[in-house]
Amino acid sequence: MQNTLRIPAFVLSGVVLASLAFATTANAETPATAPAADVLEEGKKIAFDRKKGNCLACHMIMGGDLPGTIGPPLIAMKARFPDKAKLRAQIADARTVNPDTIMIPFGAHGVLTAEEIDKVTDYIYSL
Repeated sequence: MQNTLRIPAFVLSGVVLASLAFATTANAETPATAPAADVLEEGKKIAFDRKKGNCLACHMIMGGDLPGTIGPPLIAMKARFPDKAKLRAQIADARTVNPDTIMIPFGAHGVLTAEEIDKVTDYIYSL
């Protein structure tokens, strides 16, 4: 006679659902760590400013006028940069990842301050 372990379907489905719920929220920013709306707005303003961040010169960003097509569109950034610090490093000085990049090293060249880079990073990461 074979001895089998039978788990009721409702118990198994509960475990699966709980696992899925945790998996989808494990990497999400909690409200306590999410940037404030005013920080995101300031970051957007810098990113869209043709004399500062000027992200639109090379990238398409939703809501931006006359976007460029040299760089990739700035969408689904959390999927592309699960580690926000890597996105910040890319904005501050993309040469650290790709020495042949044409992206301006905003931090190294003093185009943006560290605080402005933080705000732009928060905004871009929210896209």
